[in-house]
Amino acid sequence: MRFKIDLKIFLFLLLFYFTNQIGTYILILAFAIVHELGHLACGLLLGMKPNKMELKPYGVSISFKLNTKDYNRKIAKGNLLEIKKIVVAAAGPLTNLIIILITLQYNMNMFLGLKIIYSNLLLILFNLLPFYPLDGGRIVESVLHIICGKRKAEIYTNHISFITLIIVTIIASIAIFYIQNVAIFLVVIFLWILHIKEDRVYRRRNKIYNLIEKTIEIKAN
Repeated sequence: MRFKIDLKIFLFLLLFYFTNQIGTYILILAFAIVHELGHLACGLLLGMKPNKMELKPYGVSISFKLNTKDYNRKIAKGNLLEIKKIVVAAAGPLTNLIIILITLQYNMNMFLGLKIIYSNLLLILFNLLPFYPLDGGRIVESVLHIICGKRKAEIYTNHISFITLIIVTIIASIAIFYIQNVAIFLVVIFLWILHIKEDRVYRRRNKIYNLIEKTIEIKAN
């Protein structure tokens, strides 16, 4: 398994340090790593092999090797691989929910307990946004894949991600105006960078699909 460090994490550390939010950022980063370990544990239990682990500004990102033969194992209108991907994507937020429930059961310093609950709740809400490649977006794409096939799933997921990003940007802009928190601004910028990157991949893949369709049409005629 390959390991990589995203150098932008050092920029985030500096920004949060100079805005006196370094403690909160490190706490969220720590629970984000636990979040990804939930994905990893679930993937291993389902027989999936980890491919790459990357330390990013929002935690650790883990990708799994996809076996192409799994696409032929049909379940209803979908396949076993998509079911596995949904379960693995949901495992991260579920891990954060378990941490919240455990925290509520133990008598600890109220301030520390609230920070733990707050950090994990933020991670749950953030990751369950229907925005690809966050967990919510991955779940949406896999569900759509099962219902209407891979290409339509990618088209719909791309549109849903963009609409979600616009809504989040509007809400965040209002929050920044009243709260004046640089963390919100960084999250929005980060989401836009993610969307631009994924949109380029989607457009390249869509061109390949169109080329294949044209080739099939020419051969049919």
